[in-house]
Amino acid sequence: MSKEEFSENDWRRLLTSLGEDPDRPGLAETPHRVAKAWKHWTSGYGQDPVELLKAFEDGAEQYNELIVVRGIPVYSHCEHHLAPFFGKATIGYVPNGKIVGLSKLTRLVDCFAKRLQVQERMTIQIANAMMEVLEPKAVGVVVRCRHMCMESRGIRTPGEETITSAMLGELQPNLALRTEFLALAREQ
Repeated sequence: MSKEEFSENDWRRLLTSLGEDPDRPGLAETPHRVAKAWKHWTSGYGQDPVELLKAFEDGAEQYNELIVVRGIPVYSHCEHHLAPFFGKATIGYVPNGKIVGLSKLTRLVDCFAKRLQVQERMTIQIANAMMEVLEPKAVGVVVRCRHMCMESRGIRTPGEETITSAMLGELQPNLALRTEFLALAREQ
C-alpha cells in the first residue's frame, strides 16, 4: 500500500469543517504552516536510533559508575488524540567499555518523542535502544510529562504529571544501584 500524503488542502478542509474560513487573512497561510509543523513533529520516524547512538571506546573501559543526564526535553504527541505531551527525561547508564556522547542521549529522546506515542512505550524504547547499542551493565530511564489530552479536555486536570520508568540490566536486581539512580534522577 502506498503512503498517502496529507496535503495542505486537507488542512484547509479541517478548518472549514470547524466553521472557519481558511481564506481569511489570519488563516490563509495556516495550512502550509501546519503541514510543515507536523513534518517536524513526526520527523522521528525517519531517524534510526542505532545511528544516533554511535558508541566509542575512549577511556570508558575504566569507568564503571553511573552516567546520568537529567532535564532532557520531551515534546511529543499522543497517538490517541494527537494532543501534545511534554516534560523532561532522565537517562542513566553504567558503561561496560563503551560510552556515547552525552548530546546523543538528547537526540535519542527526541527521535522517539517525534513519533505518535504513548509515554510508557517511549520510555521503554529509549531504554531498549541504549541496551542494544551500548550493551551497558545497566540502563535507567525516567520520563515526567504533562498531557494536554488530560489537561485541556476530558477530566481537565491541569498540572498533573505522569511519571514512567524503565530499569534494565543491573538496575533491576541491584537495589543500591537502583536507589542511587532514582536519587540522581529526582528533580531538585
